[in-house]
Amino acid sequence: MVSMRDNPLTALRDQDVTGPRLHVAKLSEALHLHGHDLTVYTRRTDARLPERVRIASGFEVVHVPAGPVRQLDDTPYVGEFALSLQKIWTGDAPDLVHAHHWTSGFAAVLGARHSGIPVVQSYHALEGGDSTTYERLVGREAACVIATSGHEANELARLGVRRSKISTAPWGVDLRAFTPNGPSAPRNGMPRILTVGGLAPHDGVDDLINALTTVNWAELVVAGGPSGSTPDANLVRLRELAGRRGVAHRVTFLGRVPHADVPALLRSADVVACPQWHEPFGIVPIEAMACGVPVVASAVGGLTETVVHGVTGVHVPPREPRALARALRSLLSNEVQRQEMSCAAEDRARVRYDWQRIALEVGRAYQRVGAPAGAEATPALR
Repeated sequence: MVSMRDNPLTALRDQDVTGPRLHVAKLSEALHLHGHDLTVYTRRTDARLPERVRIASGFEVVHVPAGPVRQLDDTPYVGEFALSLQKIWTGDAPDLVHAHHWTSGFAAVLGARHSGIPVVQSYHALEGGDSTTYERLVGREAACVIATSGHEANELARLGVRRSKISTAPWGVDLRAFTPNGPSAPRNGMPRILTVGGLAPHDGVDDLINALTTVNWAELVVAGGPSGSTPDANLVRLRELAGRRGVAHRVTFLGRVPHADVPALLRSADVVACPQWHEPFGIVPIEAMACGVPVVASAVGGLTETVVHGVTGVHVPPREPRALARALRSLLSNEVQRQEMSCAAEDRARVRYDWQRIALEVGRAYQRVGAPAGAEATPALR
């Protein structure tokens, strides 16, 4: 594994880590359980860390020197990182390299160029803009590209990656933490609509607040955004909107919620809303479904694949508060339907998004480019 920007050690030791760092950690753990010998290469950002950290037999993290030994906002030392990889792999070549984010992919392609090691690439969403040239180059040089959804696969094809190179394997969910049973956050007696994510206009919280005006006797809880005492411009905008729309007393902004506290918060909700205008995949609806909570999601991107309309939740057109309100009213007023969707949602999360299932799919992508299969040490999938 090459994860230049995201050190999985922090995710293995800190249950509040999210995003690509968590993905690399959980996927690595699952692949190791399937019998793969695994080394994760990441950029050294802390002088106190040893060069190599052994997680288990056949599983270690290597901190590669490249640039200053501290956290950086961007990653301008790709070439230096690639040279270090090339030296390491000259004497100890792996069967396969799996790179995460285009910066890691660029370093992996350069580091493996003279040795012929196949490179598998995961972007975790395309950045576009100034990064497009590098993203396209990595996609064309890689032996295989793993998309998280059919939507991302289409984006990769438009980027210029051959369809025959693309495999699809979604992100997984920790089914030990995200379950229907367990502690639940306190409630105030009203039906609860929960949304977890950013506060920018494209995150759709504005639409939820506008929808709430016709969803009577229900509260909206918003988790995400700034965690400090000084509110940012998006939070100020949303609070002002809630005041103008006369629903400020039914809207609670929690700020950033530690990931360890998210399961309890999800269990406290009657419905989880994902009103984003665009979303290549979406982790929140998977975590909500694993907790047995139905989801109302915008019919965009990967959300249309994650949430099964009429089974685990409801799709609504993006940027249409009236349609969002109708879906919320319908679910909140029908307890039987919510219970049916709750059971279906939990079942889908366990069958489709268990990390062991994801590791099997990623392992099959490895085999497509000639890597040996793992030992399949884990029991059969549920």
